[in-house]
Amino acid sequence: MHSIIVVPTDGTRPADQIRLAPSQSLPFGRTARPDTPHLTIPHEGVSREAGEITATGAYWTLSNLSRAQTYVVENPEGAGEHIKITPGRLDAPVPFEFSRVVLPAGNELLSFDVWAPRHDFLDHIGPCAGPPTASAFPLDRGKRYFQVLVALCAPRLRGEPHASLATADELVELLRPTWESVSRTSVQWNIDYLAVKLRLKPAPDSTPPGAGPRLNGKKERLVSLALRFDLVREHDLTLLKGGTDR
Repeated sequence: MHSIIVVPTDGTRPADQIRLAPSQSLPFGRTARPDTPHLTIPHEGVSREAGEITATGAYWTLSNLSRAQTYVVENPEGAGEHIKITPGRLDAPVPFEFSRVVLPAGNELLSFDVWAPRHDFLDHIGPCAGPPTASAFPLDRGKRYFQVLVALCAPRLRGEPHASLATADELVELLRPTWESVSRTSVQWNIDYLAVKLRLKPAPDSTPPGAGPRLNGKKERLVSLALRFDLVREHDLTLLKGGTDR
């Protein structure tokens, strides 16, 4: 699978995402490059050649080509967790599964997201370790996206096999006891990320971004896949405060 996915700020469709395989690079900056993949940020406060992202297996590196600006890479799920990439720093490794790259631009802060959904594990054959194997369903149960997946599956995990899918507002209410800042936007962001991480085939782009039928189709495929392969189980409901013990 592609190891790194760059999501522009205004990227609302799978077609807007830029996918990088290991060793591939993506330059970004104010000047567009029509003949090669490039993340163009059309703001006069951004350098013409601002930086470069390089996919390296299950993680990525960031080069800051600016002469004066420090870039910040945030972990959206962390409590302020971030790293700084100083001017001129090359190939700084980024340890977060999903990240927000923040660029100072005049009196504004511009950003774009980078996802690293690939997880590799060693194959142990006798006393020797084999080459890395990509996990079929690389889920981290400590992440927000896994809570969203549990909330999506909650009615059917509680023994209602034909229950309707929860609306965005219902998902927010399910998640709020353990995630105070949850919003419709953050729920949608995590659903989009789950669709990438679980390698669901994108739905036909026949409706505008955010339209109901398209979102419901994505949610239905996620729930079906998660339950079919036991990616979530009844005991995971405890991740939603009052899940099975209420």
